[in-house]
Amino acid sequence: MPAPIARAERIASIDVLRGVALLGILVMNIPFFALSPYGWPDPFVSGGREGADFWTWVVQEMLFNMKMMAIFSMLFGAGIVIFAERAGARGVNPTGLHYRRTFWLLLIGLVHAYLIWFGDILVTYAMCGAVVFWCRRWPAGALLIVATVMMAVPVPIGAGFGAELERSHAAMVGAMDAERAGALLSDGQIAALERWVAAGYDEFYPDEAMLEAERRLREAGGVALLRENARYSSEQQTTVFLTWGFWRVGGMMLLGMALHRLRVLDASRSLRVYGSMIALGYGVGLTLVWIGARALVAHGFDPAAFFRADGNWNYCGSLLVALGHVGLVMAVCRLGALRRVTGALAAVGRMALTNYLMQSIVCMCLFSWWGLGLWGTMSRGELMLIVGAIWAGQLALSPVWLASFRFGPAEWLWRSLTYGKRQPMRIVGD
Repeated sequence: MPAPIARAERIASIDVLRGVALLGILVMNIPFFALSPYGWPDPFVSGGREGADFWTWVVQEMLFNMKMMAIFSMLFGAGIVIFAERAGARGVNPTGLHYRRTFWLLLIGLVHAYLIWFGDILVTYAMCGAVVFWCRRWPAGALLIVATVMMAVPVPIGAGFGAELERSHAAMVGAMDAERAGALLSDGQIAALERWVAAGYDEFYPDEAMLEAERRLREAGGVALLRENARYSSEQQTTVFLTWGFWRVGGMMLLGMALHRLRVLDASRSLRVYGSMIALGYGVGLTLVWIGARALVAHGFDPAAFFRADGNWNYCGSLLVALGHVGLVMAVCRLGALRRVTGALAAVGRMALTNYLMQSIVCMCLFSWWGLGLWGTMSRGELMLIVGAIWAGQLALSPVWLASFRFGPAEWLWRSLTYGKRQPMRIVGD
């Protein structure tokens, strides 16, 4: 009979790595809970450009931005292969189970995106997972080639958009200057202003009036804020998914499948292999990310420059840094070092869905209009104190929960829906 993986069948190193990624992703997500969403791609629309706030951004950019999402995506791809292999080993056709599993993840993600937080990633994982499932039997070499091609697709798309944004911004500024000078605008200038607003490009260059309107919206909350949340979510699931998410996340999933086939993720390769991943990832990857960070600062976080070129340094470098993170975690697991730490991280990883949703709920309780209303009151550096507190709570509570229960609450619900029957929750022996 089809059934969830028992505790004894789990790959401990994957759980540890998933725990690291789960905690790390909060470092990037929390500014979007607590500060203006206009802070992307310019993080200092709110948060400050100096002191602790600046260096917080530097650490975020170097070690976390796109790196933790990359690890999550790789693990999701590896998980598809493991899920299918173990279902097949039980004599069960994995296709139906996978698509039931994916459907319920999609539904959970939609609830999360539209009712809790627009930055949801579960919907993207479900949609990508529905496609890459058919690649699960490919050899590692084919997976690596297709993954590389897929992940390269957003680069020219972004460059083209950056060029268009630059042209439109120049035309808009020219028209606005002419209008302020009292000149009669030409048809082309009027069209440029209309196109700028219709395309939503003004959101990349927010002015004080837009920031103040955002503040009033966040403080008032209610139905208007839900509509705004729905607008952001729908953009993520359509335009952003088609031009960026599918290619980046789907490619990372294929890379994760390849790493599983190459036995990288079970900590069974040599320390020399993991050392090479660390050296390449941190040596080359961090260098690329640093070049990009310097370019962003030099260009004043200009959105057009970001899309055209500056963001690509981190886009490419983040893959290498993520592989460096993977190599480091696998080396620690292979050496059997830091057992108390890796044990807690593995517990966080086994409850990744619960902990991911819990991070959103806690942050909403802290920053939303119906919670403590702390939105916009904390600096980027101060937010890291909240991150540390949530980390401590999840590292402490996850092992305690799993000492008595087989799954986290969200994992239990997901598995019960996938297998069409209520799964036993309390531990009575696997």
